[in-house]
Amino acid sequence: MNKVRTKLHAVWVHFGEVLYNFVFTHVPSHRFRQAMLRLWGARIGKDSAIFRGTTVLGITGIDIGDASVIGFRCLLDARGGLTIGDSVVIASDVHFIAGHHLPNSDDFSYILAPITVGDHAWIASRSMVLANVDIGRGAVIGACSLVRKDVPERTIAAGIPAKHIADRRSNLSYRPVYRPKFF
Repeated sequence: MNKVRTKLHAVWVHFGEVLYNFVFTHVPSHRFRQAMLRLWGARIGKDSAIFRGTTVLGITGIDIGDASVIGFRCLLDARGGLTIGDSVVIASDVHFIAGHHLPNSDDFSYILAPITVGDHAWIASRSMVLANVDIGRGAVIGACSLVRKDVPERTIAAGIPAKHIADRRSNLSYRPVYRPKFF
């Protein structure tokens, strides 16, 4: 009976993920989109926003803190776990990729690993963050960067691959509550 229940739950979650990615992500209401993500197992904090067109993989692996903003058309691959802290700003078209295939595998095996983004981090447009990466508290990732390795707290990193370019001096006291209507 437990196997049947587990399989039914997996089907339910997969159904929710498909429905979200093809229909709900385009509905112009933050509350509605987030309610649908929560219904299928995502944990999303108070005053957070996820803009339209964002694709979700591994819906039950999503954990977003309070007052975090995720821009348009992002990819949230949470199959290995995706934790986004409080007051994080993720600009449009950012991709989080939680896994990769093993090129020498006879059966095209893959590995999934978690991604963590610390409080008050800022990830600029069109950046990509790969599996098994921790972006530290208050770190900034420059636009169009590829993050393959951990980024320490308050580090500004950019490039392909992303490398340290400066240190951040902000007191990190902001709370970016940004939820415009119909976005």
